[in-house]
This record gives sequence, structure tokens and C-alpha cells, in this order.
Amino acid sequence: MQSGNYKINDLVMRKRGIMQIANKSRAALIASCAAMFWIGTFVFGLPGVMAPYWQESFGVGRGAVSQMPLWVMLALGVFMYVSGKYQEIFGHARMAALGAVIMGLSTIMLGHYHSIAWVYFWAFTMGVASTFLYIPSLTVVQRWYPHRRGLVTGLVNLIFGLSASPMSPILNKMLSSMGPVTMTTILGVLALITGLIVAPFMRVPEEQVSQTAGQSSQQTALGRSLTVAEALRTRNFWLMWSSWALAGGAGFAMVTLSTLFGLRMGLSMDQAVIILAAYGLMNGLSRIISGYLSDHIGRKATMCMAFFIGGCAYILMPHLNGIVLWAVMAACVAFAFGTLFAVSAAMATDCFGMKHFGVIFGLIFTAYGFFAGPLGPWLGGKILDLTQGNFTVVFSYLGVFYLMAAVLIMFVSPQKAEHPV
Repeated sequence: MQSGNYKINDLVMRKRGIMQIANKSRAALIASCAAMFWIGTFVFGLPGVMAPYWQESFGVGRGAVSQMPLWVMLALGVFMYVSGKYQEIFGHARMAALGAVIMGLSTIMLGHYHSIAWVYFWAFTMGVASTFLYIPSLTVVQRWYPHRRGLVTGLVNLIFGLSASPMSPILNKMLSSMGPVTMTTILGVLALITGLIVAPFMRVPEEQVSQTAGQSSQQTALGRSLTVAEALRTRNFWLMWSSWALAGGAGFAMVTLSTLFGLRMGLSMDQAVIILAAYGLMNGLSRIISGYLSDHIGRKATMCMAFFIGGCAYILMPHLNGIVLWAVMAACVAFAFGTLFAVSAAMATDCFGMKHFGVIFGLIFTAYGFFAGPLGPWLGGKILDLTQGNFTVVFSYLGVFYLMAAVLIMFVSPQKAEHPV
């Protein structure tokens, strides 16, 4: 009888333990997603909304405004590796809280700036904040959900990219009704509060919880985790690095080019924002769609398909007429861009393992930070100024970048087939 009671108590304790693990995993996933909402709004939505205002207020051209993503990318290139390295020392929650503080305080100050140089500084700080929020979020959800890595990283990226879509029209109304100072102050305070509330929940599972959640199975499925030095000697690393430089530059360029293209084609600002909103909507939706697909049809097939669609859309866009078609093409460009973010994280884990994911993925991101910016937004802005706003040239070469990235990804192979070179 006593033995039976022990068995019942043991079953009850096990059930409670499983429920606690499930609750912690859900809390970590929700917190990681919430942490990305405001930074996605600021990176993908706010520059496009404020681009015409900055042009008029600061007396600068389209090229100067379209360089905004360059400064975000530069910060990503520098600090993504830092985030991956120091999250292992200070913890994921503390890194996320620091990112929220930088994001909130910097945005509060944005409305007080009176030169494009200071706006570039704000863009740089948004890139810094992104790294301190993005890498911990991806690491946390992959640790909690080792067998659904594509899906959960896609979900985090969904919020990151999707937030700009519903928020872009709201931001435009806020700017016109209350001005830049009040608008950015409200946005900065909301972002700061949200980030500090959710950061404590962004923690990886303890050792015994990891085993219960399937961490040991994950290691078996992924094989041995490569060290950073070993990863740098593989073909996979440099293929992914190059694809980030090309596809990253092509995708991010649309953030500011979308509204500028609409205005060039004779649309009002309210109408041009629709193109940006379509980009933002698919930038988010594609991340969960492609993340889910990558778990079922494979990472390579998903990324190659998305890059091909994005490349064709860029090339076709200036030759089409009508806001609906332009919005659809911008959405296709965003589909490829969102897929890059959603699937690359899981692909990196497939190739290099989970142990040093943050540092290795941060190094891959240097391509996005140091090369995608100059190749995409910066060069695109310069060409627009030199050609008096010829979007056919700009969109054509950005489309070719996507197609080149598709070819590179075709040669990426799983870790088990990879050998250092």
C-alpha cells in the first residue's frame, strides 16, 4: 500500500514538473517575441514614415535618407558578435534588458535632433539594441524548443518583422497629429517599459530541465557542436556569410526605398505608406511561414525559393503600374528578407551545433553589418541621386543580389556532410 502511494506521489511530482517546464517554456517564448515588437517597429517602420519629414526638415536628398539602414547594419556587424559572446557571461535576460534601455532612451531623444547626422546616430543605437535583443531571443527559444527550431525562430522573427506593418500607418498619423517630439517620447517610453517587463522571463532552461525537454535528443540530432575556429574553416560558414551580404542588402534597402518609390510614382504619403505596410506585413508573416516550411521541406529549399521570388519581384516592380501591384512586389521582396532571418538561424544550428550558436551566428551577421549596408541602402541611395531617381536601375541590381544569394545557398550542406577546409 505504501509502495503504491509512493508511485502515485512520484507520478504527481512528475506531472507537476512537466507542467512547470511547459509554463516556463511558454513564458520564455512569449517574452522573446514581445522583446522584438518595438525594435522591429523602429527598425522597419519608423525610418520609412519619417523619411519625407527628415528630407524636408534637414534639407537632404533621397540618398541621405535611404542610408539610414546602413547605420543599423553597421551596428549589427559590430555588436552581434558581442551579444553572442557576452550573453554566455552575463545571461540572456540581462542582455535583453540592456537592449531595451538603449532602444527606449535613444528613441525618446530622436524627436529632439536637428540634423541627419544625429538621426544616423539613432539608427546606429537601434542596431545595437537589436543585437542585445535578437541573439538572446533566438538562443532562448531554440533551447526550450529543440525539435521545433525553425518554427520558434520563425515566430520570434514574425514579431520582429510584422510589427512594422500595423504600426506604420499609426506612426504616420502620430507624426502628423502630434509632431516628432511627442511621438518619439511616447514610443520610447512604451518600448522601455515593455522591454524591462519581459526581459526577466528570457532565460534558458536549467541543465536538468534541458534534458527533460529533449536537449540530449537535440545534441544527437545536430551532431557535435563546432567551435568558432572550426566553423570559420568550413565552406558552410562562408556561403551563409556571403548570402547575408547580398540578400541582406537587397531586403533591407526596401525599408526606405518603398515610400520614396511611391512618392516618385506620384502617390501621396498616405498611399506610399501602404507599400511600406505591405512590406512590413510580409516581412513578418514570411518568418513564421518559412520557419515552418524549413522544418518540413528543408532549409535550403525554403531559402532558395524565397530568394528567387524576391529577386524576380525587384526586377519587375518598376515596370508595373498601380499601388496594388507595387505592394505585392514589395511583399515578395519582404518574403525573401524575412526568410533570410527566420531560416538562417536554424540553418546555422544545423551546420555548427547549438553550443556556440550565438557567437558563430554573430560572426555570420558581420556580413550583414559591414557589407549589406554599403551594397544595398547606401549604394542604392547614391544611384538614385546620380540618376535623378531612376528606380529601374536600383531595383534591377538589388534583384540580381537575391538571385545570387539563392545560388550560394544551394551549396550549403548539413554538418554531417561538412568538413573543414
